[in-house]
Amino acid sequence: MMDPNHLNYHGQLEDNKNKNALKWAYLLITSFMIVELVGGIITNSLALLSDAGHMLTDSLSLGFSLFAIIIGQKEANNKKTYGYRRVEIFAALLNGITLIGIAVFIVIEAIRRISKPPEIASTGMLIVAVLGLLVNIVVAFILNNGNNSNLNVKSAFLHVLGDILGSIGAISAALLILFFGWDLADPIASMIVAVVISFSGIRVVKESFNIFMEAAPNDLPTDIIRKKLLEIEEVEEVTDLHLWLITSDYPSITCHVVVGKEVDEQIVLRKIQKLFHDEFSLHHMTIQIEKRNNLQNM
Repeated sequence: MMDPNHLNYHGQLEDNKNKNALKWAYLLITSFMIVELVGGIITNSLALLSDAGHMLTDSLSLGFSLFAIIIGQKEANNKKTYGYRRVEIFAALLNGITLIGIAVFIVIEAIRRISKPPEIASTGMLIVAVLGLLVNIVVAFILNNGNNSNLNVKSAFLHVLGDILGSIGAISAALLILFFGWDLADPIASMIVAVVISFSGIRVVKESFNIFMEAAPNDLPTDIIRKKLLEIEEVEEVTDLHLWLITSDYPSITCHVVVGKEVDEQIVLRKIQKLFHDEFSLHHMTIQIEKRNNLQNM
């Protein structure tokens, strides 16, 4: 079995890695958001303004995600026995909701502009959009070096992917306006990006909701775990099997196992612990072993 102190140390390293990634992503996104907002106002481009608005939600969500990880590192206590780790899931849920909200806003504004396209300074729009693309690629690279199994970091990464798409859409629209005078390219590009952003937001909200509902992880179905337990020679029955996520990268499991009356419970316990650790990467487990004759006497 793996040493719990090693697991705690590994968890702290992952948290620090995620914290550093979110810190640098927050600083870069916030700085360029201001640049893109000013550029969008000067050039009168909805594509830039919508991307700046999306980057504003990124800035807020990255800041909240960073705060959530810092709070999540606080030690567990008598009242909060799992600590504050689930604050990260609340941050991820908020990120997903803001993704959906900004997508709706972009679509509404794009529809308004399709009926009356404003004049756009395409050259300035192109310069700002290219700079935005470069900044977002750097931020995506930073976040990708974090822990991709952490839903909080993943949701922040999806935010930035939405920004990359926004920058690509703004660049495409600027080129179409610059060379062909097609002003409709600006709101249309914004709507396409909004649709993609909304799908990312829905996925993050769904994953966060499942964790709050203590659903089993998609990659760890309980029926497979139950089957593997019953393959252990001494195990006769498995009841009260519960598998859930404290956070996206912290699965927990409890189960009640019935064995024969002549079986050594400690041997079975070690076999189950090894199974959970080696085959399912489960570290936080509570296993109750009961002998068949004890149940009959109850």
